[in-house]
Amino acid sequence: MTNKLTNITIIGAGLWGLALAKLANYNQNNNVSIWSRNSCQSLASVIIETNVIFSAVSMPGVRPTIERLQSVDIAKNIIIVTATKGLDPVTNYTPSRMWQEGFPDHSIVVLSGPNLSKEINQGLPAATVVASQDLAAAQTIQELLSSDVFRVYVNSDPTGTELGGTLKNIMAIAAGVCDGLKLGTNAKSALVTRALPEMIRVGVHFGASPATFFGLSGLGDLMATCDSPLSRNYRVGYGLAQGKSLEQILLELGSTAEGINTTDVLVKLANKQRIAIPIASEVDKLLKGQTTAQEAVNALIKRELKEEFIDLIF
Repeated sequence: MTNKLTNITIIGAGLWGLALAKLANYNQNNNVSIWSRNSCQSLASVIIETNVIFSAVSMPGVRPTIERLQSVDIAKNIIIVTATKGLDPVTNYTPSRMWQEGFPDHSIVVLSGPNLSKEINQGLPAATVVASQDLAAAQTIQELLSSDVFRVYVNSDPTGTELGGTLKNIMAIAAGVCDGLKLGTNAKSALVTRALPEMIRVGVHFGASPATFFGLSGLGDLMATCDSPLSRNYRVGYGLAQGKSLEQILLELGSTAEGINTTDVLVKLANKQRIAIPIASEVDKLLKGQTTAQEAVNALIKRELKEEFIDLIF
């Protein structure tokens, strides 16, 4: 595909969709089109010659997007790349699982990594991971997106790759709380370090490889999102720590933060599956107004003492 023109359709015209379009346009063999529900053209007309579809919609838009494409009856050789981070509140599914059920005969690729949209749109260098059970499809996307400013890695663990990018949004809210309370570098370092085994526990429970969480889509994305005011989830935690209401914070953001819904879904899921998620549980209480930022921190500090690596699963 790299030796001939590749037609790419990006569904979603938000900051992330535009960032993906910028990355794809670095490759001169790519012909990139962006479609959103506000576009003048129909989706069917845009994807007639498409080889690859990127879904860059928010979590609530995933199911409607799948249904739109199902009505179009897309060709089976089209690769579908999901770049959404979240959990479906109805099914508890990740986006890739929803896409795979909607298009069982298509290759589904997960794209995730420390990719803050605003930095990408400024042309700053970054790296990401594309993962799929169809390694050839992942390698195709790797070639399409790789450039002098964007390094793309491949792995065969879409579940871990996707959950790393999804769960770190919860931890970013917690990190924002740390900074909002001015707890210092020591406290924040401890929080982020303990966030990783919590993410791994969830991932391994659902069949992910622990090693994936030490890569770009796990630790890499965690570091980027927990330490940047460009992250909407971080800003949610920061605002809550300053005593702002969630409604006020979202109004200031002008959009939602995926970590809010993800926290709610994960806590319900973890309670049913008996997965220990102390950080996410405190974030959930904070988001629902059941505790204060300082009380959440105190609850985590006063947890039962134990060995450092006793709860890591390998």
